[in-house]
Amino acid sequence: MPLRTITDLTVSGASPRSLELHELAEHQFRCFIGDPVATVSAALEDSPDMVMGHVLLAYLMLLGTEPAGLPVAAAACRRAEGLPANEREARHVRAVGLLVGGRWRAAARVLEDLAIDHPLDALALQAGHQTDFLLGDSRMLRDRIARALPAWHPDMPAWHAVAGMLAFGLEETGDYARAEQYGRQAVERQPRDGWAQHAVAHVMEMQNRGRDGIAWMRAAPQAWAQDSFLSVHNHWHLALFHLGLDDIDAVLALYDGPVCADAPGLVFDLVDQSALLWRLHLRGIDVGSRWQALADRWAPIATTGRYAFNDMHATMVFAAAGRTGLIRAIADAQQAIIAGNGESVADNARFTAEVGRAATAAMAAFANGDYAQTVELLRPIRHISHRFGGSHAQRDVIDLTLIEAAARSGQQSLADALRAERALHAGGQATV
Repeated sequence: MPLRTITDLTVSGASPRSLELHELAEHQFRCFIGDPVATVSAALEDSPDMVMGHVLLAYLMLLGTEPAGLPVAAAACRRAEGLPANEREARHVRAVGLLVGGRWRAAARVLEDLAIDHPLDALALQAGHQTDFLLGDSRMLRDRIARALPAWHPDMPAWHAVAGMLAFGLEETGDYARAEQYGRQAVERQPRDGWAQHAVAHVMEMQNRGRDGIAWMRAAPQAWAQDSFLSVHNHWHLALFHLGLDDIDAVLALYDGPVCADAPGLVFDLVDQSALLWRLHLRGIDVGSRWQALADRWAPIATTGRYAFNDMHATMVFAAAGRTGLIRAIADAQQAIIAGNGESVADNARFTAEVGRAATAAMAAFANGDYAQTVELLRPIRHISHRFGGSHAQRDVIDLTLIEAAARSGQQSLADALRAERALHAGGQATV
């Protein structure tokens, strides 16, 4: 008799022990805690023919945009394609294959339709949600979860994750009150849910509620930070709240501690570190040798061409550190991606052509003191910057750079206009 998951979904090729481990790995993934790769690998040692184990391993390798993860995901996908699978599982395998091939939008559609037919498939919801994040698709961050919500109720073990994902989608579409409501409910139900914790932080960042944000993040850090691979990002949010209150000493302490020194070195960790130093750079704050150390961490992976959003952040660091050769290498890699060269660059070619190339060049121009060129590069893309992924809070670095470049290039009327626009969005108080 086929085994079933905690949400009553049939799984193929699993033993009771491997299914138990797989469920634990999915829980770890939902909360961003522990080592779900090790856990699902143990499940596959027990049951090598469990197709969803290979699928989960592939998602874990793909959704962080880690260059080293792609070959592992490709191997997992090939293994899954050769195994017996039911209709639901086969659609997961299809989505993984598309992600491996760089066709993120097509994968998002497969996962969208899968979740419509199987709304209790929490992994389909989460993999789709994370893909929406990489695509910068704010509406789908909300809507794919909203469609499934009627099938869920708070007594279900994974309900907190659905509520947390919905909270983030609501925040990214400007529905801040309901976003905070669902996010708080999710954290109350599962305090270790780092994604729900971060969704509430996003709400407070967008509303310029720095003191509320600090209180929220510092209330129970042992829950969201301990053994969490979202710890760096959530500490980044805490640092932004302190930055908004001009508490630079606290920002640097957070950078030197949990944002950098305690980070496992994932690509998204490097993105957060880069973005935080750049915000200090925009304020004219000398961060000393931190740029060079961060440039050394970026150097081995910066030209892999996996994700244009990452390219921009790596270039910030190389420009500030004076690594001109690496800046040129990223620009060359972007040109090759746009031309269609390399592996698994299908959608990233569009991200790079539409937004990434200009955003990356603008950061280099700013660090080089060419502020007028920075303005020229950023103004055409700022309203379409969602096309290369990330969240509103992360993409805010583009607006911050544009404002500072306008001021430094003598375009004071433009700088004042942008600050007025920003003040309105922040509820009447500018957050530069």
